[in-house]
Amino acid sequence: MNKTHFLFLLLPFFLISCFKGDKQNDPVSGKTNAISIIIDDQLWYGEVGDSIRNKFASPVLGLTQEEPLFTINQYPARLLEGFVTDSRSIIVVKKTATEKFEIIRNKDLPHNTFRIYGKSVDDIICSIELNSPHIIKQIRDAEIKKVQEDNSKSLLNPAIIKNKFHIDLQIPTGYEYMLHKKKFIWLKKEIISGNTSLLIYQIPLRNFQKKKDIVNSIVSMRDSVGSYIKGREPNTKMITSEAYAPYFSKAILNNKDAFETKGTWELKNDFMAGPFINYAIVDKTYNRLLVIEGFCYSPSNQERDLMLELEAIIKSVKIDKR
Repeated sequence: MNKTHFLFLLLPFFLISCFKGDKQNDPVSGKTNAISIIIDDQLWYGEVGDSIRNKFASPVLGLTQEEPLFTINQYPARLLEGFVTDSRSIIVVKKTATEKFEIIRNKDLPHNTFRIYGKSVDDIICSIELNSPHIIKQIRDAEIKKVQEDNSKSLLNPAIIKNKFHIDLQIPTGYEYMLHKKKFIWLKKEIISGNTSLLIYQIPLRNFQKKKDIVNSIVSMRDSVGSYIKGREPNTKMITSEAYAPYFSKAILNNKDAFETKGTWELKNDFMAGPFINYAIVDKTYNRLLVIEGFCYSPSNQERDLMLELEAIIKSVKIDKR
């Protein structure tokens, strides 16, 4: 064998070694809302796997098309845990001699590893049931933070929104002003599969506090401003879909009480529809109800990730102090 042939044989090994080294040192840039599950096939294809799928791949509420909460990639437990780094969130599930649940945060990669260990199948399932709400919150918070970090690299000029509403809002470039009124702004970004939009508006706090039915008040409020959002056909406007009741919960945003409403919108007398997320913030500093809403139109089944991006923008809000 001559030297040339020998070098060609060695070349693949050098490339593999370089690839492994780069993969371990590069930051994690996995897909949005994707998690890695490290678990033996025997557990994955049994009751434990069913429990994991029920918790982490359940349908996302408020979308017009069924999409899982997270995209799950399963790896057999015999693989080295540290090698599977193509995800910002890793869940390791094992049957061991001792029960344990722990969260390991790696700031260098960065990713979060959740370890669920149990003596039996029942112990593992019990731990999944108990800890899954906390795990889901941690994963979603990490995903939102990643989107906000990406957005911060190229932001829309904040002057117009800051001067009108006394807020800082990290809106990435690509959004354009569609409508600009005294107490209302509509921004829109075109994407390959459709578009995403942001609405920012406010009403006097006293007008909102007089109403006892908060959910219907918020629906009525967004339907009233929906007259600004028109389709291509005449006599169209955006309304809250009556086919599905919106999901409502209380929240804290920028250290202020807020109301979160998720649901679907539609264009009256038109065919377009999609999901929305609405935050109504009780802002006593400026004596107003500040509303920031994101909604999208995406027939190609990308609503889950688009809505996460909109939620990340909304949750970046910082209200000026007087």
